Amino acid sequence: MPDFAYIARDLTGNRVEGTLAAGTEREVVATLSGRNLFPLKVASADGRAAGTKGSPRVRARIMASTYGQLSALLGSGVPLLRSLEVLRQQTPHKNLAAVLEDVHSRVQEGSTLADAMARHPRAFGELSTSIVRAGGEGGFLEEALDRLAKFTEQQDELKSRVVGALAYPMILFVLGTIVVNVLIIFFVPRFETLFSRLRERGELPAVTDWLLTLSGVLQTYGIFVLTGIIIVGVIIRGRLETDEGRAWLDKWRLKVPVVSGIYLSLAVSRFCRVLGTLLTGGVPIVRSLEISADSTGNRVLSGAIREAAENISAGESLATPLAASGQFPPDVVEMIAVGEQSNNLETVLPHIADTLERDTWRRLDLFVRLLEPFMLLVLAGIVLVVVIALLVPVLKMSMTV
Repeated sequence: MPDFAYIARDLTGNRVEGTLAAGTEREVVATLSGRNLFPLKVASADGRAAGTKGSPRVRARIMASTYGQLSALLGSGVPLLRSLEVLRQQTPHKNLAAVLEDVHSRVQEGSTLADAMARHPRAFGELSTSIVRAGGEGGFLEEALDRLAKFTEQQDELKSRVVGALAYPMILFVLGTIVVNVLIIFFVPRFETLFSRLRERGELPAVTDWLLTLSGVLQTYGIFVLTGIIIVGVIIRGRLETDEGRAWLDKWRLKVPVVSGIYLSLAVSRFCRVLGTLLTGGVPIVRSLEISADSTGNRVLSGAIREAAENISAGESLATPLAASGQFPPDVVEMIAVGEQSNNLETVLPHIADTLERDTWRRLDLFVRLLEPFMLLVLAGIVLVVVIALLVPVLKMSMTV
């Protein structure tokens, strides 16, 4: 039997780690439950999450529709197995059909829906599995699936809006870079012969001389410069994929002027929405914090959230360690504290997420509106410098004549 590594918590909230030999992940969970341990994560001993090998990826928008359809079928009285079979037959997506076929087979063999979904983390994800597990155990699976469908659709829309907002500035940057390089490499050299006499007499303006030199370097060594930039980019990317590099990048993201505020708001809003969804779905708060910590996409914030989970296990509130970390906005921490005091945290958190997202869109819209003319001005400025550098010697030659 394969070995599974697990992370769990005991009845006192202490973290327990170890390995177990079992046939499936479900057997590991059952064994841990028999030992009065609450499993947080189960993975194969080689470090892969159980069931990840061969698991196809399915887009979030497709999964949102699938959750909604499954909720509607179950709410109409259609049995789970029949509902899964109907979804498998109707879906036009091959990856989703393969996933649903495997989930159907495992449920038919006696596995729970959540356990079957856990075998395909690239399609469902830990958040989806936890919400479905809570819904199945609490007897409100249809409601949990409906809530999960809305949440998944909201997150996909959020991602699409961010990408859409930044698409035009990125296209403008790429086109501007291409235009400037074409001018310098192919247009400027045509004036080399014309300005040779001025250069020999030392009358060539410095900016023109610099421009001709840069053009010659790019013409001769352009391929090497491009290769060097690519190599440096690959090295930097490799460094950023290490633990130290990711930690440095996450810290840097929280310190960049203007951009850091937008980034922090988006990260905190995702955390609040995920945590609120999990708590509403009946998932225990410690487990909810473990899952929602990774939703921020930032290791600094994730570390603060995990530390807060440990403090909650020791009997403290959520707001206190979040405030002590210094990473979360004071108004957000204050609203979380109010939600805890009123025992209404699962309702307050989605409200916080909505408020942060509205504020983020206003700031992001303003940022993009200012970024576009700024990039146009920079591009126009570079082109103007090139034109002036070429026109000044021409005018000087015409005056001499």
